[in-house]
Amino acid sequence: MPELPEVETTLKAIKSFEKKILNSVSIHNPNLRWLVDNDINKKIAGKKVRQIFRRAKYLIFDFNDCQLIVHLGMSGTLRIMNKGDNFYKKHDHAELIFSKSKLIYNDPRRFGSIHVTEKYTEHFLIKNLGPEPLSKNFSADYLYKAVQCSKTNIKNFIMNQKNVVGIGNIYASEILFRSELDPRRISNTVTKSECDHITRNSKIVLKEAIKVGGTTLKDFFSAEGSAGYFKIQLNVYDRENKKCVNCKELITRVIQNQRASYFCKNCQN
Repeated sequence: MPELPEVETTLKAIKSFEKKILNSVSIHNPNLRWLVDNDINKKIAGKKVRQIFRRAKYLIFDFNDCQLIVHLGMSGTLRIMNKGDNFYKKHDHAELIFSKSKLIYNDPRRFGSIHVTEKYTEHFLIKNLGPEPLSKNFSADYLYKAVQCSKTNIKNFIMNQKNVVGIGNIYASEILFRSELDPRRISNTVTKSECDHITRNSKIVLKEAIKVGGTTLKDFFSAEGSAGYFKIQLNVYDRENKKCVNCKELITRVIQNQRASYFCKNCQN
């Protein structure tokens, strides 16, 4: 699914729509994770996009008096097309139509969503989110305090959006490998020094992934149509029974919370 680097890559591609008037919204299929508001066109058509930014894995179009929240879910993408183009793909759910171009939201698995709200910070999807991993708020002090009362494994902890946003399964595995931590470690056993490693490596891994456009595992493409290439830099994810890049031990795969975790038993403890 699109994680923070993929959403950030999409954000960079659609920044060109800032300061432009949204002429209309066309909904082809409102059946996403939550039904798209029937009145969405009335609420935002004809308004200028002041700013487009990201909060966690959500893309937010700010219209001054309201905001449009777009969540890509498990398989959602945005693609840019000329306004006059009539090429459609299966699972195209919505179009944001501007004067010369348009943004098309496609979502085969329909776990994404589109919302209009008057105050995005109070929206039910956003109001309880944790700090951004690239921000100063995600520090060793913050993380160490947060893990003290947690008995879940550390991988699940850093994937919990209430603790820190935007770290999904792929990047959690990579962050913990660089931090030399077994993903099965119970969170309240993690030391402050290890929390420092996690926060530092979170920033490093995510920035590296953003720089190369995210990770292409199945069908992720940015809004401009370019693929992400971080997959070629993966140290452990999806490398079961392949040699560790550090010690040549074979990479292990286990299931945690219904997700696959990859790690080196020798390098991570």
